[in-house]
Amino acid sequence: MATVDSLKKLDGFLAAALVDASSGMMLESINVSNFPIEIAAAANTEVVRAKLKAMDAIGMGDDNIEDILISLGTQYHLIRPLSSNREIFLYVALERSRANLALARLELKKMEVSIKRI
Repeated sequence: MATVDSLKKLDGFLAAALVDASSGMMLESINVSNFPIEIAAAANTEVVRAKLKAMDAIGMGDDNIEDILISLGTQYHLIRPLSSNREIFLYVALERSRANLALARLELKKMEVSIKRI
């Protein structure tokens, strides 16, 4: 079974979660720092909802969000809604100075595929 635990191998990994966007609740999480993953997961639910609402408003409701990148001064936050259920998303926070953003995106994509098989 796929688990967000496998994301901790990413360089610069801080925390990750599988999140229900309809409630903001984490279905699964891992945290290797003092990163406030519960708060971040709930707050990023609003980011996903806002983007989905905007897509619906401009007539793109049939398209899928591949990922959302939030670049901060010291961190990257990657959000990847599942194409099979846009109400569920993967979320990972990375230390920007150590992270490989391209690799992180690939790992989230691989994790999404393994989640679909469950």
